[in-house]
Amino acid sequence: MANETLARRYATAVFGLAREHDAVEAVGEDLAAIDDAISSNDASQRFFLAPIIDRKEKEAVLTGAFSRAHTVALHTVLLLVRKRRERLLHELVRQYFVLEREARGEEPLTIESARELPDSEVRALVAPLERAYGKRFEITQRVDPALIGGVRLLMGDRVIDGSVAGRLQELARTLHGKN
Repeated sequence: MANETLARRYATAVFGLAREHDAVEAVGEDLAAIDDAISSNDASQRFFLAPIIDRKEKEAVLTGAFSRAHTVALHTVLLLVRKRRERLLHELVRQYFVLEREARGEEPLTIESARELPDSEVRALVAPLERAYGKRFEITQRVDPALIGGVRLLMGDRVIDGSVAGRLQELARTLHGKN
């Protein structure tokens, strides 16, 4: 939780700088690319996170490797190195995207179904929710064959379970409670 709070503070500052430079999307993409590049390779991850490697050496390697990244993104990573907070990078990127989504006025909505839903069905599900909640949603679809049929919607801490599996579980709980 402490890392999440600290990463949120860094992300808020970085997001503000990105807005000033009118580069919110570019900075986010570059931060994600840097995080992916570092975490996708064990050797680069060990190098980046190793406390015994000189900070100046890390800065030189990162500057060379990510010279094409937006200045705000690159300097964010270099700041984490200078402050010995390299472990915050992944959470900082996650928090940055939360801030970006909030700035667009969107909330995450996950649609779980037994099969991939066509766009028309997704729109038919989401449109009434957007009207009812007065919000726009950033939609993620997940396929879970265990649902058998129907859909399960996840909105923040709210779950709307209209799946066959969910209804069977509800029925089982009801029957078990009456015995």
